Amino acid sequence: MSKLSAAITAVGGYVPRFVLTNAMLESLVDTNDEWITTRTGIKERRILKEEEGQGSSYLGIKAAQDLLKKGNIDPAEIDLVIVATATPDSMVASTAAFVASEIGAKNAFAFDLLAACSSFLFGMSTASSYIQSGKYKKILLIGADKMSSIIDYTDRTTCIIFGDGAGAVLFEPNTEGLGLQDEYLRADGSGRKFLGMDAGGSLMPATEETVRNRKHFIYQDGKNVFKFAVSNMADVAALIMERNGLSDQDVSWLVPHQANRRIIDATANRMGLDHSKVMTNIHKYGNTTSATLPLLLHDYESQLKKGDNLVFAAFGGGFTWGSIYLKWAYNK
Repeated sequence: MSKLSAAITAVGGYVPRFVLTNAMLESLVDTNDEWITTRTGIKERRILKEEEGQGSSYLGIKAAQDLLKKGNIDPAEIDLVIVATATPDSMVASTAAFVASEIGAKNAFAFDLLAACSSFLFGMSTASSYIQSGKYKKILLIGADKMSSIIDYTDRTTCIIFGDGAGAVLFEPNTEGLGLQDEYLRADGSGRKFLGMDAGGSLMPATEETVRNRKHFIYQDGKNVFKFAVSNMADVAALIMERNGLSDQDVSWLVPHQANRRIIDATANRMGLDHSKVMTNIHKYGNTTSATLPLLLHDYESQLKKGDNLVFAAFGGGFTWGSIYLKWAYNK
């Protein structure tokens, strides 16, 4: 009997209509287009406005519906819905449960997965394990974040970076040797002091003081985060290649988290990879956190070929980071 693996068989994506450009940010904080572009590679990002929809669930539902429509998939056949997100609709009710109900996945169980910018990467590992168990046949993994809901637009260190969006993939069993091949995932809790959000959780519940002191917005120590991200993302991507005997010629695409163009370039350089093989859309969307990896697949789907070797790499708050090696399973 052939070994069972978990392969991506469909992709969907969604970004809000409103475009927040660098020029617009110049009127909000002390910055300019040249400074933002040079240091991050970002030209614009999408923002979910109230008149279009509310919450990360809205983004996830739209991405899932795009996938279901393109793949002509009956949502009742889905066994599990995982929503990878750092901005769930609320802290108690599961965002994934709501998304599953709204898209008609009436036979699925559902849960949220939170690992900051590594959420989707860790979700890939989780979905793959459920498929390989043999118990489940169709798993919908969604990466969705409304980062604008936790951004302080008077803080130029964060407001220039993040945007809103969602992407979705369907995992199904495969016996052709395609799908997820290897993974290397890590975490270091000491990083929580460099990137996070102080209030809103059990450690610091919401009070008038936390709101007044703007404790419900994300913060980051840019220099330390950049240093950790560059070294760790590059290290794990190179390790995955070495462990699987992959040369730069063997790798079809690097699928990197879209946090900063310089981090992406450093990872590609460490892998010895030509930059024409690097997926990027940071210039259009900024850092959409859990949505960056599936949005890349959505944007590049037409260029992917069955059997292509993809190396995913991500780094997020916590700290969390890792790399996954996956063989693409279909031609569009």
